[in-house]
Amino acid sequence: MIEDETLLRRLYEAQTAVGRGMANVFAVVESYPELRSSDQFLELQAQLEGSENRINITRMRFNDAVRDYNSTLRMLPWNLVASLGSFQRKAYFRSEEEARNAPDLDFD
Repeated sequence: MIEDETLLRRLYEAQTAVGRGMANVFAVVESYPELRSSDQFLELQAQLEGSENRINITRMRFNDAVRDYNSTLRMLPWNLVASLGSFQRKAYFRSEEEARNAPDLDFD
């Protein structure tokens, strides 16, 4: 489990960089209609959709695990054990409000 909010922030920044790179790819595709209709590009679209779904599911599972961990730290006797063992609450993976809404992409 990721313990540091700075690591989560770096993960978010890496995802943002990938998103910017993909925006550049789609900008090139817009300039070349024959590329847009190729089988490889259609496969790329399917792969991106699958990747986005897997990332979203993993993010939800991570946040569920953090919620369970943080809840356990507040319950007796675990809060006593946590204070003796220097266990700290973990950070949730949160995205900025703009990142919650994916941009509309027109491939037609």
